[in-house]
Amino acid sequence: MSQDYNKPAFKKLLEKLQEESWQLELLISGFAIFGLVSAYDPLSIASIEAENNGVLHEFIIAIVGLYSCVILLFNLLLHVLLRGLWIGALGLRYVSGDIDYSELNYSEKFTKYLKKRVGSFDRYIARLENYCSIIFAVSFLLIFYVLALTFTILTIVLTAEYVISNENLPGWLSKALGIPLMIFIVFGMFLTFFDFITQGWLKKKKWISQLYFPFYWLFSFITLSFLYRPIVYNFLDNKFGKRLSLILFPIFLLIIMLSSLNNNFSNYFNERSRATSYITSDNNYLDSIDENAELFVKDAAIQSKIITNNYINIFIKLSESIEDNIFNFNKGLKPDKDSRGITSDVVVGYNNGKNDWGNNRKRLDSIKQDYVKTFNELYDIKIDSLAFKSDFVVNKNKLGFETYIPTKNLTPGKHILHVNYKTLKEKDTLNKRLKSILFWYYPD
Repeated sequence: MSQDYNKPAFKKLLEKLQEESWQLELLISGFAIFGLVSAYDPLSIASIEAENNGVLHEFIIAIVGLYSCVILLFNLLLHVLLRGLWIGALGLRYVSGDIDYSELNYSEKFTKYLKKRVGSFDRYIARLENYCSIIFAVSFLLIFYVLALTFTILTIVLTAEYVISNENLPGWLSKALGIPLMIFIVFGMFLTFFDFITQGWLKKKKWISQLYFPFYWLFSFITLSFLYRPIVYNFLDNKFGKRLSLILFPIFLLIIMLSSLNNNFSNYFNERSRATSYITSDNNYLDSIDENAELFVKDAAIQSKIITNNYINIFIKLSESIEDNIFNFNKGLKPDKDSRGITSDVVVGYNNGKNDWGNNRKRLDSIKQDYVKTFNELYDIKIDSLAFKSDFVVNKNKLGFETYIPTKNLTPGKHILHVNYKTLKEKDTLNKRLKSILFWYYPD
């Protein structure tokens, strides 16, 4: 089977498929565009949520998916547009044939110019066919380029995290292994990128190619280029493919820049302004968050902008920085092994013998209660200048702390709720403000 591509029958099959590939291209493009449009909003929401929650691996996956979605949408829509133009040109050729310049009855100057620049209608159809096929192929190739960039950055981050900064390795060993490896990877990244944008210049020079080959071999695995390398080289041996490869990078930089443009209506306020004692944000109100899937709690929130109940529900989102701050004040809560980050629910091994599961559970409950107690000692609530005793409990579904405070002592009108906390700087205890939330109290 591996030698079938050399047989004449296989080559005839390929030629036949090439002639009919436009039907598959349109079919795939149509389904892909529908799927990508449907996936865009969920990916955008997932990236915002991951960034807001500080979950790096989820943010990377979501943002790579989002950029891949945008790239594919742009290319496939362009492909469908050009393929539609190509089908229209074919239909027109069936009705009208080639361009008859004598029938146009233009002056000699324009007739010569149009014959040279426009040429025959068949050439126009052939060029459209080439453009459509190449744009369709390059659409999916660009996704591999995005993955290549992502995996390269991940390789650098993982080297820094698990080799250079690895506390389980002796300092001299982590530096001796990590620093040369990091230099090799970063230097190889720049060489590979330079070779990419120059369309293989480093491979053309005899002595330079000898030095570049180890980097090329390593990065073929890091960037997964061994999967799509034949397509790349097939592009580069085609004149139009070379031109397209040169303009793709600037085009997508331009698209990213255009998508980042905003229209500001004020010199001082915009949608990116932080919530303060004089600026409201829908992220501070739980009812707005429930209604809008793109909104998430940032640090803290209350139930509504206008309070009509005889209580205020306050929610503080749990984060690694909050837990680190608790550990700083209560060293006994810090575990020997930090289990934060990516974990698995799969349990390896099982102890059939006698165990102290009941005692461990009681001990864990005691630690959790101490954790909540320490949190309440560090965090306090004020409305205007009126202080309230902290009595937060853990909300396991939203993963944060919540409490309810009465509104009986509040006068109708505007108020500001302050969430304050204590933190350590060197050996000094500092009082800081986590959040200020504007609200209006108008009881029913």
